[in-house]
Amino acid sequence: MPSPFPGMDPYLEDPGLWPDVHHGLISQMQAELNQRVGDNYYVRVEERVYVTDLEDAERSLMIPDLRIGQTPKVGHMTSPPQTTITIDVAEPELITTLLDDEIHEAHLEVVDRVDRSVVTIIEVLSPSNKVPGSKGRASYQQKRREVMDSPCTWIEIDLLRAGDPIIPRQKLGGCDYYVHISQVEQRPKGAVWRIRLPQRLPGILIPLKSEDSAVPLDLQQVLDTAYNRGAYNKTIDYQSPPATPLPPELEGWAEQLLKAKGLRE
Repeated sequence: MPSPFPGMDPYLEDPGLWPDVHHGLISQMQAELNQRVGDNYYVRVEERVYVTDLEDAERSLMIPDLRIGQTPKVGHMTSPPQTTITIDVAEPELITTLLDDEIHEAHLEVVDRVDRSVVTIIEVLSPSNKVPGSKGRASYQQKRREVMDSPCTWIEIDLLRAGDPIIPRQKLGGCDYYVHISQVEQRPKGAVWRIRLPQRLPGILIPLKSEDSAVPLDLQQVLDTAYNRGAYNKTIDYQSPPATPLPPELEGWAEQLLKAKGLRE
């Protein structure tokens, strides 16, 4: 069953669901691009790794099952029965021992097959990348700066309405989502697709080296395939509002759309 929405499905933005959605998008983009880039290139999934701790601003967004643990009941500890010797065992103290998490965020790299140089990097933003002051945002911005100072093309896809976008809001003009492509020949300028929720996601061209033609990538097709493969229709409750509230002007539109699809009474 396809998503009921013509473009991005706002219910996929739920932070608890997004890690799985992110994985699906990355995997589908890799599969489609590897069929199109030709014999001179290949596309690989790589990871950016950073460590977050209990003080990190992004902790509230982390999914509940990132770490599963139980706090055992602590009672009085006594020694086994002794006939001649009695040993007093001190009560244990409860302290925080799980201090940090190593976070892995996947992205795509288009690689030249001959010299193994990275030609294009594709990032799909996660909620942690949009939390001001978080380590996830700092890690993302550091990688972004490194690529902007290199000959690589940088592509970032933001399909999340919550949080602070990497590109300042005043430059985005009130859009819900965006795609940004920065090629070395055009910097400091870059191409931006501003996307509203009712719109279909765009088809974009993925740049390769200057002597080779860019290859197309239909982002809506990628999303639709990832939605079907993830069977999200089985877990999303379209009777309830999405985790990230809809803009007031789109609430009626979404309700009528879901009613027409038989997903809301």
